[in-house]
Amino acid sequence: MHEQLINLISQSVTIADKDKVLCKQFFEPVLFPKNRIVEEEGSIPKHLYFVVSGFVRLFHYNDKGDEVTTHINCPPGFITSYFNFINKTKSNENLECITECELLKITKENLDILIQQSTAFKDFSILVFQESLAYNENRSKELATLTAEQRYQNLIENYPQILYNVPLQYIASFLGMNPKSMSRIRKQVVK
Repeated sequence: MHEQLINLISQSVTIADKDKVLCKQFFEPVLFPKNRIVEEEGSIPKHLYFVVSGFVRLFHYNDKGDEVTTHINCPPGFITSYFNFINKTKSNENLECITECELLKITKENLDILIQQSTAFKDFSILVFQESLAYNENRSKELATLTAEQRYQNLIENYPQILYNVPLQYIASFLGMNPKSMSRIRKQVVK
């Protein structure tokens, strides 16, 4: 499982053999079944996860008790409640495996050690952080400025695999619409 992470890192930075050893030392492989809550709201996130295979989402409950999906992760990629993970504070989000998942997990303490011991991981962490900021800024802008149809169209253009692996109610919530609107939009797009 570590090979996918190592390959991803090596696309952006030079990774030495010692870095590969550190990766295998600090990232622990885990398998989770479909619908498993991996990190629960009300607690400090214990791990940062690298998604090797499967689909994972972050969600919380709104004031009406409805689930609101804030992030859906496709492999390969990292996911956790970042702010709470970094600051060691309680999260209001749940991290759930939508499908069966193969993940690599690392604690905040081990991530800090890894970044101190490996220039490659330090450089890669900065790149991941920058990409995450850009993604979140773009997502906020899309939710504020695009129509529901445009948001759906962007999703199917950029992440078509989500449509085949993630339940529609999660996709609708992620796109800021209700499932009925999502169904109507899907029918229009298919025509």
